[in-house]
Amino acid sequence: WDIGAGSGSIAIEWLLAHPRCEAVAVEADPERALRLRGNADRLGVDRLVLVTGRAPEVLAELAELAELALPDAVFIGGGLSDALLTQLWRTLPIGCRVVAHAVTLESEALLCDWHARVGGSLLRIELAEAAPLGTRRAWRSAYPIVQWSATR
Repeated sequence: WDIGAGSGSIAIEWLLAHPRCEAVAVEADPERALRLRGNADRLGVDRLVLVTGRAPEVLAELAELAELALPDAVFIGGGLSDALLTQLWRTLPIGCRVVAHAVTLESEALLCDWHARVGGSLLRIELAEAAPLGTRRAWRSAYPIVQWSATR
């Protein structure tokens, strides 16, 4: 599952990795969901299951759909909340990998809390690119990303 899928890059790359891979993308914003579907179609992964809705509310629907197996891995790129993580931890099978990204201080604090509760690893990723600064160049930083990765 790719929750808060945005443009669909995580789910689409997963599907491109092997023809037997399956992916479900969950996106709350209908406009982004349309863009995601277009990206998947253009890249030839018409087997992407797209669910337009907000997590965690939509997760109950996913778990009940008979044709969808529970995932082996979940990526959370948007919509991170304690309610979402709690629902996932109750629903996902033992051994399922959960990876979440946070950019805001509130989401970072949430990931730190879950790391303390259930373990896993925390990684902070900071990127910068060279950009003009007057007649010279300097590093322009992007927002740092905190990544939490844990196995249920």
